[in-house]
Amino acid sequence: MSLPNPSEGWRSSSSRLLALYSFLFVAWGSILMGVMYYEVFTYLDSLARHSLMQREQLFSRFQGRDLEDALAASSTFDDRAFDAYGLFDDRLNPLAGELLRIPKGLPLDGQIYELDKCIDSDNDNIPDDACDAVAMPTRDGRWLVLVRDNGSLFAVTRIILHALLWGMSLTIIPGALAFHFLRRRPLRRIRAIQDSADAIVAGDLTQRLPLSDRRDELDRLAAIVNTMLDRIERLMMEVKGVCDNIAHDLRTPLTRLRAQIYRIKQQNDRDPQLGEQLDEVISETDTLMARFRGLLRISEIEDHRRRSGFVQLDPLALLQELHDFYLPLAEEGELTLELQLPNSVPQLHGDRALLFEAIGNLLSNSIKFTPAGGVVTVRASVEQGATRIDVEDTGPGIPASEREAIFQRFYRSDDSSNQSGFGLGLSIVAAIVNLHGFTLDVGASPEGGARLTLLCRQTKALV
Repeated sequence: MSLPNPSEGWRSSSSRLLALYSFLFVAWGSILMGVMYYEVFTYLDSLARHSLMQREQLFSRFQGRDLEDALAASSTFDDRAFDAYGLFDDRLNPLAGELLRIPKGLPLDGQIYELDKCIDSDNDNIPDDACDAVAMPTRDGRWLVLVRDNGSLFAVTRIILHALLWGMSLTIIPGALAFHFLRRRPLRRIRAIQDSADAIVAGDLTQRLPLSDRRDELDRLAAIVNTMLDRIERLMMEVKGVCDNIAHDLRTPLTRLRAQIYRIKQQNDRDPQLGEQLDEVISETDTLMARFRGLLRISEIEDHRRRSGFVQLDPLALLQELHDFYLPLAEEGELTLELQLPNSVPQLHGDRALLFEAIGNLLSNSIKFTPAGGVVTVRASVEQGATRIDVEDTGPGIPASEREAIFQRFYRSDDSSNQSGFGLGLSIVAAIVNLHGFTLDVGASPEGGARLTLLCRQTKALV
């Protein structure tokens, strides 16, 4: 059984915390840069208006030829991309300057206004853009229009904006890279812990969660779990040892008891009634010994040292051998035993004899519980790169309420009370499946019978 994977995508807490930190960092940086841009923009706008107001105050002191000379001298030093002027007569006809007409929508009241489009000039160096403009009367009855182009002046703000955008991109990119690389280390540790947990769930209680040298919160939690596993393993071994010792120690007295009962039966062959009673006692003794052998068999299989003898094997050849072995038993019960195999399936890493025993127990149960004239099917397929083996029958099936309990030791359903056995066959199958790290699911076949699915996908710790 494989544990759910919490370390992929956004499921891990480390990924979410890093993503939240990155988002807050970028958001705070954006707010900071936005405030800086607003402050610079406001300052330059105030500076532009103040500069235009100074020019207005300066030129208001001149008149006549002196005004024209002052304007000409000023235009010599002004940046044509920033400043422009126009001198008009009392009928608003142009007299001097770059402006051919008074900007549309500009009131003639000596106040500074911001206009969207104001410059109409024959000078190509003067951009047609938003501007601050003022129309003021001169002392000699003419009109002077002063213009300061905002688009050109605020090229400085565009430079600052570009710099801020570059700064944001240089903040986001390292932040994204840091998010990617910082989350990889905890994810690697989570995957290592998950691999160990998968092996523990599969039945290997000797496994422990890995610890690092950092001794952080994750290591402290893993150490607590390892302490719990030490205690659980010790208790399990104590219980298992007691059960194994009982089963092992009782085999010898039961064998002696059976031998003595058999000798008594041989010595008292004159009393048929006593002989029948002794036969029943011998039969019950054989049943007890068979149960103890089954318990010791399960204990032997659960010993994970048996994995040292695992080899690569072909499941198709194994299934073909099982089909040939159980075909006579199926024919004796007037059943059809079908074998459906693909051209190829992935090889298995395991103990061939144990797998033969496990699948053989599944086949034996299907043959036992399927009525005459029924069909038992063994099918192999590939599911997500792993070998899948299905054993289906047309028997009564297994109720959904009993599908988990059938793998418990000595469990027998009410429908199987008239069948031979002691309820250890499927327990042995479960022990073999857990030893190999496979999964065994119980369901219903399309014909209404039972379907037992063996999915041979092994964890890294078992391969």
